[in-house]
Amino acid sequence: MVLECKELRKKYLGKTVVDNVSFVLEEGSIYALLGQNGSGKTTLMKMITGLVKADQGEMTFQGEKLGVKAKEQIAYMPTEAYFYDYMKTKDVGKYYADFFEDFNKQHFDELLIQMDIHQKDRIKHLSSGQIAKLKLAVTLARNAKLYLLDEPLNGIDLLSRDIIITIILEASREDNMIVISSHLVEELEKIVDHIILLNKGRVSLVGEAEEIRETRGKSITDVYREVLA
Repeated sequence: MVLECKELRKKYLGKTVVDNVSFVLEEGSIYALLGQNGSGKTTLMKMITGLVKADQGEMTFQGEKLGVKAKEQIAYMPTEAYFYDYMKTKDVGKYYADFFEDFNKQHFDELLIQMDIHQKDRIKHLSSGQIAKLKLAVTLARNAKLYLLDEPLNGIDLLSRDIIITIILEASREDNMIVISSHLVEELEKIVDHIILLNKGRVSLVGEAEEIRETRGKSITDVYREVLA
């Protein structure tokens, strides 16, 4: 057990968006954080990173309360585009290198090549799909323990999705964890080990993907449809 979340709760303007959520993340696994838009996926990720404060509950990382040192081992890719238009892609790498000691510039350069993004491309000239790939590249170029990827397949065409999925698989190691938030269940079913399914802020299903398929006799996609119907 590396990350444990217990009874997390968060309200915005009187509306509960994360409601009594509990789960455990283990090393060497890829997790799918599934749910419809507005189910609490992004808020939950931001709570883990410390960008949003939980109203209730607790989080531990490697047996200790999730604090500043632990959060240094968490790499988060948000849904928002947060680069300045005047930047070139190589500037994004330098920017991250200044902020994160675990940032590997050589690996970043290699990921750009895989994603067919050039060092001298300006942010303002990149498509939304290229921006999405650039966000993933700077996140996975960090040597983190936990990677939180919020909707990494959004705005990505079908061919590019295959590249993204391959790169995510290559980033998975025995000593790290990857959590992928998405509502594109079919795309993630091929690669994830565990499922955390949120519905209106609550955990509706959590478990090992293969075990869920065997127990229910259905694909994760069909289980998703059934649970949220």
